[in-house]
Amino acid sequence: MGHLWAHGVFLLAFCSGFCFGNPNRCDEVRKVFQLRQIGPNQLLPLNPRTGSDLQVCMSKNLTCCTKKMEEKYQVAARRDVQNLIQTSSSGLKSLISRNVAAFHDTFEVLMRQAENHTNAVLQESYRDMADQAVGPVRELFTDIGLFLLGSELNVDDLVQRFFDALFPLVYNHLINPGLSDITAGYAECVRSTSRDVRPFGGGPSLLAEQISRSGVSGKLLLQALHLGIEVINTTDHLQLSRECRRALLKMHYCPHCQGLTQSKPCMGYCLNVMRGCLASMAEIDTHWREFVLSLEGLSARMHGPQDLEQVLLGVHTQLRDAVGQAQKNGPRLSAQVHKLCGPPSRRPAQAVSIQRSSRASIPLKALVSGVSGDSLAIRRRDFLNSLRLHRTFYGGLADQLCVSDLASGDALSCWNGTNIVKSYTLRVVGNGIKAQSVNPEVKVKGADPVINQIIDKLKHVNQLLQGKSIPKLGSLDQIETGSGDTEGRYSGDCDDEDGCGASGGGDVKREVYRVSKMSPDVTGDHKHHHHRHHYPPADESEVKGRSRSLGLAGAIWILMLPCVHMLLAL
Repeated sequence: MGHLWAHGVFLLAFCSGFCFGNPNRCDEVRKVFQLRQIGPNQLLPLNPRTGSDLQVCMSKNLTCCTKKMEEKYQVAARRDVQNLIQTSSSGLKSLISRNVAAFHDTFEVLMRQAENHTNAVLQESYRDMADQAVGPVRELFTDIGLFLLGSELNVDDLVQRFFDALFPLVYNHLINPGLSDITAGYAECVRSTSRDVRPFGGGPSLLAEQISRSGVSGKLLLQALHLGIEVINTTDHLQLSRECRRALLKMHYCPHCQGLTQSKPCMGYCLNVMRGCLASMAEIDTHWREFVLSLEGLSARMHGPQDLEQVLLGVHTQLRDAVGQAQKNGPRLSAQVHKLCGPPSRRPAQAVSIQRSSRASIPLKALVSGVSGDSLAIRRRDFLNSLRLHRTFYGGLADQLCVSDLASGDALSCWNGTNIVKSYTLRVVGNGIKAQSVNPEVKVKGADPVINQIIDKLKHVNQLLQGKSIPKLGSLDQIETGSGDTEGRYSGDCDDEDGCGASGGGDVKREVYRVSKMSPDVTGDHKHHHHRHHYPPADESEVKGRSRSLGLAGAIWILMLPCVHMLLAL
């Protein structure tokens, strides 16, 4: 035992002499400082110094840091963590962005399929007027597409406009056909009578109701996904508080000041720092989970009358029924038009276009076989299956960063904010704002106003996705584009050391980063599956028991660990 003590004391004395007496001790710090492009090498001292001017990386030992280096390290620590957050969210953001673009493309393809399908039915059933109906049919489906992609069009109006334009064609070719077409002026008069004589009965109202009901679901799906991207962009660019930035500096770069460039923080220490820094972000967790569940609920309801694909590809049925209704009531309609517009005014026979029937009939069976029956439903299902893997993203983000990137393995020596130790002995707090009241590493003042704003938007869209209306909050478009206050205030103050261009007590404003509806922001195709890692708080009595069992000899060996670590690094 005496022999062991002698060796221990000798090694401790040797390490002490090495740590504080070797002028080359800062060489490794200089290499890392340069490699990570933290700042100019001129900021580093040639030899270890006392470090009395340091504000965060204070130590009783000599240090390789200066106050200017400390400021640069703080900026680097913040940048490193924000890069990690953006890398962690890139898979989720890419998933949503790719599917927004894919849903846009699917809607556009569906519009063209439904338009061609409708024209094919007109060619088959009403060949004489089919060519002239191509324009109104195209306008109808163009308007429906614009409505789905966010335009504030009235579905009743756009459907009624289509049937208004169709009525002169039906009158001219099916109700009161003649040797030549009616004149443009008479056709306009017939069109103007459409809403009074109601030639198509309840057909237009029924079609408008079906398009509106199914279209609102599709439109809401797209708008909700745009909000999902906005949530991620907001958290990706969230400014960290002053207390958080100092804690990150202490955890990540203060070891460098003591020559410990290869050290990593203890798991418990890392969790306390990251759970404190991301406490506001963790508050999104409940609402993000509900967001995913609400999207699943909306998708489940998008069948039958709310199945957009089924409704649009069935427009031809409604159209054929409506035209049939007008033919059935032909004599009555002819009399009403005669009363309102007078006898038919027709063009001279020689002015009739000889190309009216030149359009080849489109084979209906071939067109129908080309329609991808459940493409929207399959795409929604695949997307939601992938999105479900990310439902705990915000609740487990702090833990995931520590487990995957930042913290040391449980069995290795680690940095506790002051020294290299075997384990972290302070209490490990939970996630969220309330849990941070006893956080020993980061003081959290309260929820970030920008996070509160994005949570309010999530609450609103969740209500809409669940089929509940909230008139006082306005439309989803207002929520998505951030109506009202478009600038977000951040609880974190900003110092000159962060390069923010301001110091003192002034609040810093930043506009929330948003994504254009028609140009989703795709940021690569990284796939990250985020699993929440639960790290239980350390049992204080157990830790103290282990410490007592080590005795004084164990304490000496722990004191020697920083120097041993540095020796190995060299």
